[in-house]
Amino acid sequence: MRVIFAGTPEFACVALQHLHAAGFTIPLVLTQPDRPAGRGMKLQASPVKQFALEHHISVVQPRSLRLDGKYPDDAASARAAIEAAQADVMVVAAYGLILPQWVLDAPRSGCMNIHASLLPRWRGAAPIHRAIEAGDAETGVTIMQMDAGLDTGDMLLVEKLPIGPQDTTGTLHDRLAVLGGRLMVQALELAACGGMPAVKQPAEGVTYAHKIEKGEARVDWSQPAAVISRRIRAFDPFPGAFTELDSETFKLWRHEVLAAPEAQAAAAGTVLSADGGGIAVACGDGVLKLTELQRAGGKRLAVADFLRGFDIKPGMVFH
Repeated sequence: MRVIFAGTPEFACVALQHLHAAGFTIPLVLTQPDRPAGRGMKLQASPVKQFALEHHISVVQPRSLRLDGKYPDDAASARAAIEAAQADVMVVAAYGLILPQWVLDAPRSGCMNIHASLLPRWRGAAPIHRAIEAGDAETGVTIMQMDAGLDTGDMLLVEKLPIGPQDTTGTLHDRLAVLGGRLMVQALELAACGGMPAVKQPAEGVTYAHKIEKGEARVDWSQPAAVISRRIRAFDPFPGAFTELDSETFKLWRHEVLAAPEAQAAAAGTVLSADGGGIAVACGDGVLKLTELQRAGGKRLAVADFLRGFDIKPGMVFH
């Protein structure tokens, strides 16, 4: 089976690795243009591009696939490459460009997408973040036959994955990436043997995982500790939940939720205690004990190391 692959970040690269290891013929990879990254802001190839070049797979990087859009030459070049690939199917995973109808129709069996949620819950750009933020007990991967809508296509394969109480977007991302790669290999093998039943998504239970904005990651200490915990974990590793103290901004990483009714007399954000075991902060309900923090421009530090460089005392207030 000849497979065009379209994807950009590490999540997609894991799927591409699975397809390559399974022996599928991959004549073409589509990925986003190189972007500035790192302290020197040098152009950096996406993980998908790096893997493709290492394995001598042809790569195209259009800025758009719309033939009538802002970059028609890019789209025309991509169309020529897609047609020349003579693919049976296109696999799409976190690509980052909208696929117009001509792309959906180009491969003989259309386009299949790896989506990191249990559709129709969490359609959209940030399904892993939003599932953790919302306190979902489980998520998973849906292999979907793509159509022109936003994650609205028929479901081909679905597998669930529990969300643990300590899971962050980073840890959950890695497990979902492996699951997505395995499920897509299974889907293509089934397609090669005659296909699989496609199931329409339910009309009930639709939610949208809107793109993460950095401003969302500011901690609101008036919220319950459990809610703040979910948000810290949802924004780990990006963009990183943050708070302020004495005009300095800190990112919050590892922590524990404590049930401490006696602390409710303290204003939200008040430091109740601070030692090598953690910084206990009063919340709207309960207490959050911070065990790993980061100063602006610094590294993540265990709380004992952090307190050697920044003196936090009971009575101070995070805001």
